[in-house]
Amino acid sequence: MQAPIRAVLAGQVKAFARGEGSAIAKQPLDGRVRIKFAGVAGDAQADLVHHGGRDKALHHYPFDHYASWAARAPDDALLGAPGTFGENLSTDTILEDQVCIGDRFRLGSALIEISQGRQPCWKQGVRLDWPQLPALMVNEGRSGWYYRVIEEGEVEAGDMLSLVARPLPDWTVRRVFDLLVAGKHKSDRAALKALADMDLLFAGWRERAAALMGD
Repeated sequence: MQAPIRAVLAGQVKAFARGEGSAIAKQPLDGRVRIKFAGVAGDAQADLVHHGGRDKALHHYPFDHYASWAARAPDDALLGAPGTFGENLSTDTILEDQVCIGDRFRLGSALIEISQGRQPCWKQGVRLDWPQLPALMVNEGRSGWYYRVIEEGEVEAGDMLSLVARPLPDWTVRRVFDLLVAGKHKSDRAALKALADMDLLFAGWRERAAALMGD
């Protein structure tokens, strides 16, 4: 599996809504970009509880989803180019049901590993003036996902994102997201124990799986 990088993106914290700041508005970067253990060099996050850190260093959102959102959005002006969903990486042809927890990809000269799906939040709805959007993202599994950085390196738009290892082929991002975020654990409760013990899954989601075992 491989796909060319459509864009590498970063943003700075700006005043947003509800008295909070946000760096959700990402802009494409030109030339070679340094990928550090903390993420894209020069990128920022306002909410360090829910964004950033080792297991959320890079956010990948498929550009494939943009056309569907644009067809339904109250105002699609922001949906003509990557960056609307706060993503650091944009590609075509790679979706949530095609990648797995623990997948390792060569990103330019960096090595990255999928740690979890990206749970939508209210800021995405506010950005597009579409309050229903986060719920739609959950229901349709159009979540995007996060990487941790295993080896630092450099990348630029046009470089290939190439799969190099897949240790957990049964655990797609979509399946895990549906179980832990979209409420489908009730129809596949046996999976929760495996997720709670899955070292390659973000610790917060392992804890969620353990908690849902008692639901």
